[in-house]
Amino acid sequence: MTKLLFAFSGLPTRVIFGAGKLAEVSAESEKLGMKRPLIITGQQQSKLGRDIAAKLVATAFDGAAMHTPVNITETAMAIVGDQKIDGTIAIGGGSAIGLGKAIAWRTGLPQIAVPTTYAGSEMTNILGETEAGAKITRRDTKIQPETVIYDPDLTMSLPRALAATSAMNAIAHAVEALYAKDGNPVISLMAEEGIRALAMVGADREEALYGAWLCGSVLGAVSMALHHKLCHVLGGSFNLPHSETHAVVLPHATAYNAAAAPDAMARVVRALNARSAPQGLYDLAKSLNAPTSLKALGLKETDLARAAEIAAANPYWNPQVITLEGLRKLLDDAFHGHRPHA
Repeated sequence: MTKLLFAFSGLPTRVIFGAGKLAEVSAESEKLGMKRPLIITGQQQSKLGRDIAAKLVATAFDGAAMHTPVNITETAMAIVGDQKIDGTIAIGGGSAIGLGKAIAWRTGLPQIAVPTTYAGSEMTNILGETEAGAKITRRDTKIQPETVIYDPDLTMSLPRALAATSAMNAIAHAVEALYAKDGNPVISLMAEEGIRALAMVGADREEALYGAWLCGSVLGAVSMALHHKLCHVLGGSFNLPHSETHAVVLPHATAYNAAAAPDAMARVVRALNARSAPQGLYDLAKSLNAPTSLKALGLKETDLARAAEIAAANPYWNPQVITLEGLRKLLDDAFHGHRPHA
């Protein structure tokens, strides 16, 4: 019998979950000592941000953008300085929460994250920023939000297409956590349950948000592998949309690693009630009407070789050996939207 050997460190974020819990944002900001918070949103949540800013007598900024561009962070930082901001409240998906993290990394200011999608970045100490066509990923304790408020009511108006790709994005965190080099039994339990819950996104938004918390938690606790590296390359260097890219690449990255991570594949199969992990993920994306090809996202076939070269030049740890030829085939399958064979 194999002995269990692992280390586990839970990240120190206060989590509040439940319908109507957005109403507690004022009390939570007071607990963190915020008197002049900056309310951060993208354009989609602009009105909600302004409404909350009015209630808290705070400043609103609705310029958050995909992949957290450094130039937008610099614009927000100017407001932080001018308005003597003492904390941030990010409301939205990964773009808004990423900007809150970018400000925290530069200033050490406390953060509250109120996710309205399933991306999961609110539960991590990870920040991905883009500048000059490249995406840089950082880990730091300052990046970890102090408080996260999960209110399922905020996801009810999420368009079905965005809900689908956001869920696939979160599931990707859990899949890679299952074969992470620093994984452990607790993380594997959370990852498998997170996949199961998020697969219900088409029928139960509350269950899906619960799954997003689990998948975000595992993302923050262990390291990611090939799938995330490829998505960072495709987003940072080719400006592909974040969650949609995760939805397309995940089945193919999973197929690439299937033979090297049989235990992880078995957990995915159980969570999805599927015969094959890669095919189950592909079929889930199809059933949710999520995109299944990089071509549909606007990538050019002539970009595939360059994308493979960028990913191979500085790879993340991965259970399967990474080869340029293997990456090229993976990306070709993802470009054309082929159903995985594994």
